[in-house]
Amino acid sequence: MDKRALLALALSFLVFFLWSSLFGPKPKEKPPEEQVTVTEKESKPPLEKKITPLSVERDVMLEAQTDFQDITVETELYRAVFSGSGPQIKSFQLKEYRSELGENAPLKELVHVNDKDGYGLKLAFSQKGVPTATWGPPRISRTAVTLRQGGQPESLVYVWNSPEGVEIRTAFLFYPNSYDIDLSVEVTNGSDDAIDGNILLAHMPRETRRAYGSFEGMAMFIGNKLKEVKKNKLQGEEFMGQISWIAYEEPYFMTAIIDEDTKKAGVKSTVLPDGEIRITYSPASLSLGQNETGMNRFTLYLGPRDLYILKSLDKNLEKAVNFGWFDIIAKPLLVALRFFNKYLSNYGLSIILLTILIKILFWPLTRKSYQSMKEMRKLQPMMAKIREKYKNNKQEMNKQLMGLYKTYKINPMGGCLPMIIQMPVFFAFYRILPNSIELRHAPFILWINDLSAPERLFSLPFKIPLMAPPYGIPILTLLMGASMFLQQKMTPTPGDPSQAKMMMMLPIVFTFLFINFPSGLVLYWLVNNLLSIAQQYRINRKLG
Repeated sequence: MDKRALLALALSFLVFFLWSSLFGPKPKEKPPEEQVTVTEKESKPPLEKKITPLSVERDVMLEAQTDFQDITVETELYRAVFSGSGPQIKSFQLKEYRSELGENAPLKELVHVNDKDGYGLKLAFSQKGVPTATWGPPRISRTAVTLRQGGQPESLVYVWNSPEGVEIRTAFLFYPNSYDIDLSVEVTNGSDDAIDGNILLAHMPRETRRAYGSFEGMAMFIGNKLKEVKKNKLQGEEFMGQISWIAYEEPYFMTAIIDEDTKKAGVKSTVLPDGEIRITYSPASLSLGQNETGMNRFTLYLGPRDLYILKSLDKNLEKAVNFGWFDIIAKPLLVALRFFNKYLSNYGLSIILLTILIKILFWPLTRKSYQSMKEMRKLQPMMAKIREKYKNNKQEMNKQLMGLYKTYKINPMGGCLPMIIQMPVFFAFYRILPNSIELRHAPFILWINDLSAPERLFSLPFKIPLMAPPYGIPILTLLMGASMFLQQKMTPTPGDPSQAKMMMMLPIVFTFLFINFPSGLVLYWLVNNLLSIAQQYRINRKLG
């Protein structure tokens, strides 16, 4: 690869970076401080900050023993149900997303309430020095919360008072057009003794079906680094440190707890005997003397893993949208897809347009490759003589062949170059499709109604080997395989017979490989093949 080819590749990536910086998500402006304040008291600094062992026993839960009427919180974006007996989210349904494809499918639910112990997303306070047995039911500020577009934030407040004089005031603040919820927990020690307790936030994630290529499990931003633990490795995982946020991620959605103070905290995951997962977050303890007040502030986020929405929160939560090794390419591609979709209103057409753009950017490299393969064909008679002459001496044969390539300035791997330079973009798309909320249930045309899922024409009543359900005819995948075969037939035969056989086998291998890939990825590869065929035809005619 010469200097001009390397320069073209560098400029291609530069274009993606500039695109991402110009059109990428921007943090939203926060409302004035007085607009979001839900408590009138000023918190005093606690006497001591420390982490205590995490616990999720029922006797530390802030709830009355008597059931009360639940509180419904409804905004333009979600419908939530809060417990009337304590600060617990029992249901959180997203109005703009369905649990599965179909207009009549149930709304997407993010909170799972265990029938055995009533968990969902629940607040607790440890018992150390805080008697709970004689506590009565909480005083609750309202029986329902309804917010409309353009309205002001509204709060839901729980207040407990113990006979000894300890008061715990828990306040949720809701916004009309945002998935984030402000949470403050204020503890006032009006008793005669010092108290030392921990606030605990426990979350029971909802069971989901794993999407192809997506991450599911616990994620946190600890020590300014993203840490992810897959769902099947969550048993007994415990972390301590400077934790900015902790979240449970499922395909396309997440539930996160953001600590506004970002002090030392602890996280523990537990897998219950029935297989369900519980994640407990514990910030530094509140050590309070007589007549002292301590407060913890959090932000809860229950919503889509949307890069733009998470970035607008300005809390590093966008780090949760992680595309792995190909993050540096995938995010600019996602930004470009969103930009095109603003005008095309179809992510399938946006993928086609982006594929054309990528092909234009890589034109110098692919042209160089095709020229190299053409020159390689001219050398085949000389290469055949070398192979015949040194057929019993592989080392000398390879030496002579390399000398021939060097003399005529030909790259023997030039035939693989078009595919090699596409692979980073391919893997970036592979990471984008099952992890970007924009492409979830995004239709294209005709039978392709979800670009994030495999496409199937018809529904067959029998199983097909190597195919994941649903079973049907993968038309787009078959077209992709056919286009790849045609492209290989048009490609000048490489000088190395083994390489030629390998290249002709690729269409078959890729067809079987792509059967269960998201249709958006298949569409990208199909369009790329068709453009390569057109490009190759033009170069072949020009070179003769």
